[in-house]
Formats: sequence, C-alpha cells, structure tokens
Amino acid sequence: MGLRINDIVPDFTAETDQGTIQFHDWIGDSWAILFSHPKDFTPVCTTEFGAVAQLSAEWEKRGTKVIGVSVDGVEDHKKWKGDIEQVAGTTAGFPIIADEDLAVSKAFDMLPSEAYLPDGRTPADSATVRSVFIIGPDKQLKLSMTYPMTVGRNFAEVLRALDALQTSTGNGVATPANWVMGDDVIIPPTVSNEDAAAKFGAFETVLPYLRKTKLPS
Repeated sequence: MGLRINDIVPDFTAETDQGTIQFHDWIGDSWAILFSHPKDFTPVCTTEFGAVAQLSAEWEKRGTKVIGVSVDGVEDHKKWKGDIEQVAGTTAGFPIIADEDLAVSKAFDMLPSEAYLPDGRTPADSATVRSVFIIGPDKQLKLSMTYPMTVGRNFAEVLRALDALQTSTGNGVATPANWVMGDDVIIPPTVSNEDAAAKFGAFETVLPYLRKTKLPS
C-alpha cells in the first residue's frame, strides 16, 4: 500500500554526505521536507538542489529541516555538492541521503518493490524518484508532490504549501486557493457561527459553508 496523507512516514537508518542518520530522530520536533532525485549530476536536479540551498533562511524561519535523497553514493553526493553550490551561489548545508539500495525510495512508494539499478543505468531507471514530502513534527505525512523528469519543482510553491500547512494545523483553519501568508483564511464547516465569532471575531459568509476571516495575530 502506498504512503497516504496522515500516515506515519517510514523510519530508517541511512548514510548521508554528513554522516549516518535515524530519520525520525533527525526530524526531532521540527517540520521536515524530504525531496528526492533519481541521479546525481543531472541538470534539472542540480538547479532544484540549488533552489533549496538559496532558501535556507526561509526553512530555518519556519522551524523546518530539509534533506535530499538520491540513489547514488555518499562520495558522489559530496562531489555533486560543489556543482550545486556553484549554481546556487551559496552553501548547500542540508544532507543528502545515499539511497543506493533503493530502500528509502521503496519505503516512500517512489519505486516498486522489485525495482533495481541496472549496470550503466540512466536517470530514466529511477525517474519516479522525483517527489517532495512535507512531514510534521508528529512524523505524519502532510503533503506530497511528484514531478516528471523534465519539469523543475517550484520551491516557492513548496514554501507556500508549508506556510499553509503550518497555519492550518496551528490555528484550526483551512486556506483557500492561491492563499499566501496574510490572506484571509477559511473557517471549517464544523465550527458553528457562534464559536467562529468567539474565536475569530468578524467573518464573511460567502456561502453557508464558505466563511472567510482574518487570521488572528
């Protein structure tokens, strides 16, 4: 069975370019983002790792750890970091998991259980390892997105989604389409008008089941 929203994510021990980690221990009490790649030294993935590096202050501001995973080894990861940092113009301080045995890729349902890496493989052999997983401090999967090989991920959207998740889980609200920090939020239908007024004050009733309000500061 695949990994579903609100499932506890797999725990695992893995080697990274920064040493051995136990995944749940590494997450600790933080939010976490695991972003995966089918191979080191590939063009789209290099720009993506660079984008993650450039957002280091934003991840820290949100109490969020980021970690990459690629199905190559530690030494390749260390060499690749030089290219990533050249493209990004900054240090790539996050770890990269060396998933040479595909254990992490399979545990997160990015590859079937029978998958293997053939000799002389290309990125196409692990093309489905192109996902983003946002994980809460409770170790539950909060959001996942999977991309094809040719489309670079928009990490501004990953950041926006993280903001929406932290806002909704921390305040008992939902967020509408295209929401960004500072916009009105949605009061869940399970909250009565009386309770909504007590909690949020004034709110707008767009439809009986769609009520918007300012997020309390």
